[in-house]
Amino acid sequence: MADERRRVRCGQYLRKLARHGRRARDRMVGMLVFDADDTLWENNVLFIRVVDDFLAWLAHPTLDHAAIRAVLNDVERANAATHGYGSRVFLRNLHECFEKLSERPATDAERREIEELAAALVFDEVELMPEVAETLADLGTRHELALLTKGDDTEQRRKLAASGLAGHFGSVHVVREKDLPTYLALTESLSLDPATTWMIGNSPKSDIIPARRAGWNAVFIPHPHTWELEHAALDPADTGVLELPSFTTLRNHF
Repeated sequence: MADERRRVRCGQYLRKLARHGRRARDRMVGMLVFDADDTLWENNVLFIRVVDDFLAWLAHPTLDHAAIRAVLNDVERANAATHGYGSRVFLRNLHECFEKLSERPATDAERREIEELAAALVFDEVELMPEVAETLADLGTRHELALLTKGDDTEQRRKLAASGLAGHFGSVHVVREKDLPTYLALTESLSLDPATTWMIGNSPKSDIIPARRAGWNAVFIPHPHTWELEHAALDPADTGVLELPSFTTLRNHF
């Protein structure tokens, strides 16, 4: 009986090795590059809560929440292009949205109230996605891992430190924008082979589309609270994009 159990376990182990071998051959995996916000840890849901509080506080006399949210989206879109991302830019967005809708500058008291609403955005702790640390540890035994995230450098590095995940990555890159020039520059600086490099993230706009344009492969892991400005249509016929239901399922493919 003991010999039979050993044979079964040995067979399971050999099949597992064979599966990993087939994955490596099929995908020719070089480096795995990970997005951070809403891929490794929760992020946008924190901003959504503040926006909901802001909309309730604003109580505009004629516009409903959807109309106010549309104004805020326009402000966010404009400021992202000129000022980047992060909690400080977000606070600026709230102030500008208030002044657009009120058609006057905010009073000192109103500015303090808006700042108090945004004070909930504290990143001394982060909420990891399920089994992220375990999955990264497993993938790191077979592949090189890197982190590519956009936003305020100090803020993003503080979140990474709070996450406890920094040790899994051979390199960390915080950039102003994740667009085609960013991916091309990283390809050159890390001497990557685009055909064997994989970008893993939740944002079609920042993680998937520009990575594919740079010749990389991509793994799309949808998140129910991805920021609206990060939405974009993906080509369903693009075989260079692998869509997975969760972060943990990366272990089944790499």
